[in-house]
Amino acid sequence: MLTSGTSLCCRGSRRLVYMVVFNEEDRILIKNLYKLKGYGAKRLIKEFSSKGWKLRALNKLLRQLKDTRTTDRRPGSGRPRSARTASNINTVNDLVMSQEDAAHSHRITRQIRSETGISQTSVMCIIHDDLQLKCPKKRRAQKLTAVNRLARPSCSKQLLRKFSQAEADFIFFTDERSSR
Repeated sequence: MLTSGTSLCCRGSRRLVYMVVFNEEDRILIKNLYKLKGYGAKRLIKEFSSKGWKLRALNKLLRQLKDTRTTDRRPGSGRPRSARTASNINTVNDLVMSQEDAAHSHRITRQIRSETGISQTSVMCIIHDDLQLKCPKKRRAQKLTAVNRLARPSCSKQLLRKFSQAEADFIFFTDERSSR
């Protein structure tokens, strides 16, 4: 996680550019001192030398404050979404929800990826974040042999004998029809 005064190195086409990342508290502090007391970039650096702020970064932030009257990012200034669009969300929703009524017709995220052309991580984000569904991994169930199947009822009865009747009411076995 980046903290106040942390420098990021960005390689441009000609030179290295170092950007200082201001956290929300620093932005509020700078905004209030600039508006209320008229502090400039050099005065802020002098007062808060331990923060590690750069003159160029403060000038850029103060220029943004003058132009937009806020230190927040402009809406729509980032990279537009390309994978989690409304049409892709509807497509994934149709593929996921079409499995509910048909038994043994579930699709894994890799199959949805190949059908839609959306990356697997984006498919998982759509399922989890946008559709509020869980995306569990496919797991193999335990295969019981005939010997294990015959031994399980007697083992479950022995286990139930170790508990009192009041405690045994809260124990249930999902793989056997009658365990008592």
